[in-house]
Parts: sequence; C-alpha cells; structure tokens
Amino acid sequence: MKPRVRTLLKRGIEAFGIVLIVFGVYAFQSRHLLPTDVQRSPALIAPTLSDLAFDLREHDAPVTLVYFFAPWCHICAASSNNIGHLRKLRSDDDLQILMVALDWKTRAEVQEYADRHELDGPILLGGPEVANDWNIYAFPTYYVIDNEQQIIHRDLGYSTLFGLWWRSM
Repeated sequence: MKPRVRTLLKRGIEAFGIVLIVFGVYAFQSRHLLPTDVQRSPALIAPTLSDLAFDLREHDAPVTLVYFFAPWCHICAASSNNIGHLRKLRSDDDLQILMVALDWKTRAEVQEYADRHELDGPILLGGPEVANDWNIYAFPTYYVIDNEQQIIHRDLGYSTLFGLWWRSM
C-alpha cells in the first residue's frame, strides 16, 4: 500500500474513532434526560420574571424550545447568545422559546442575567420541583416539544446556533 493511501486510511480511522467517542460521551451525558419516544412533556407551571403566571399546557405553538439555565453557569451564558439569535431567525408563531431559570437565589440575579444577555420573551422562575419533573441535572439543558406536548429533541451543554435551529425545525 502506498504511504499516502496508508496515511489517509489511518486519518479516516482516527476520525471515525473521535466521532464514536463524541457520540458515546453524548449518550452517556444524556442518559437521564426525559426520553423522546412517545413521552409527553411534564407540566411546566411557574411565575415569569415579570410576575405573570405561565402554564405550558395553555400554549399551542407548533414547536417550543424549553431552555433550562442557571444564572451562574458560564456555558449557559455562551449559549444564551445563540438563543437570542435563534429568536431573530424564527418567528414567535413558528417557534416559542421559553427560558427557565433554575438554581437561582434572587429574582435580581435572574434579571441581571437576562439584561446582560439581552434576553426577551418569557423567562420562567423554576425551582427544585421543575428541575425534578424535567430531569434537569446539568446546565444548560434543552427540550424541544411539539404542539401535542411530545418531546421531540433533547440535549444538554453548549449548542451552536445551527444546532438549536436544526433541532427546532
């Protein structure tokens, strides 16, 4: 076998190994998230940052992205910019984006986070019960649900704008 072909084959095997490792880590990390197979999303009833009551079951958007974050989370801060860009790419009639603050101490802390990242739209103030119902154990965590409240995608950790856009299609 020629050295060039051998080198290309070796690089291909290495790339395949890296892809397997990445998918393996993803599968390991997401093993405790709510499943996507015929799983109806849990209830999500919480006050918003602007003191309005919010109940997910009362909204019938075609697709809803539920983004769980913690104000102290640096990865959440990096992802928040992508959420803001996604909001500009997709109309509210096409995609509802809900941001749910968890593991926060004061409303002011959440408001400061929202202001710093120029977030608009509903920001819910969730607590331990919401985190437990949705199996949130790491930040950020994303769930995409359809108009029948079925979970169609789920993820955790940083996601690119393209990744968010693709999952919410």
